[in-house]
Amino acid sequence: MSTSFERVSRFSVGYNMREVDEFLARARTAYEGRDPAFSGGDITSASFGTERGGYDMRVVDEALDRLSDAFALQSRDDSIAEKGEDVWVAQLTERAETLKERLERPAGERFAPAEQGEPSYDRTDVDALCDQLVAYFTDGLPMSVDDVRRAAFRRRRGTEGYREAVVDVYLDHVADVMASVP
Repeated sequence: MSTSFERVSRFSVGYNMREVDEFLARARTAYEGRDPAFSGGDITSASFGTERGGYDMRVVDEALDRLSDAFALQSRDDSIAEKGEDVWVAQLTERAETLKERLERPAGERFAPAEQGEPSYDRTDVDALCDQLVAYFTDGLPMSVDDVRRAAFRRRRGTEGYREAVVDVYLDHVADVMASVP
């Protein structure tokens, strides 16, 4: 299977085309076969090598976001078909409440600090997004899943910032919940 993603110039670096194509072929098979062993989490954790003249990273990342949304909606539909809409809504509400608990922590204490010398995310930037998420979950502030996925934070070092991996995983869960809502 070959895709038609934009490629960067032969002098620029993009994603390894073979790796992207193979991953997307596996994802398509899993989606069409409703394979529960493959999920949106597999998509958000996907990583690819790079090569000169490869696929444009931004374009591939946007396609992966859409694919993740499709898996989230498929999972929602399957869950509703199996357990009913009331059970699905209750489970989604429970997941949202669990995520919201972290948001209710005081600013500056929402995530673990990075280790000394480790790259980290600026606490103020992350807390600003968290404040928007509080308004989204509690007041219905309009916010898209792409607002969460595309959030960018200034870089810090060490204990002055939040540990990047913890923030990234949390935001992946938030995006998954948001993508599950039609």
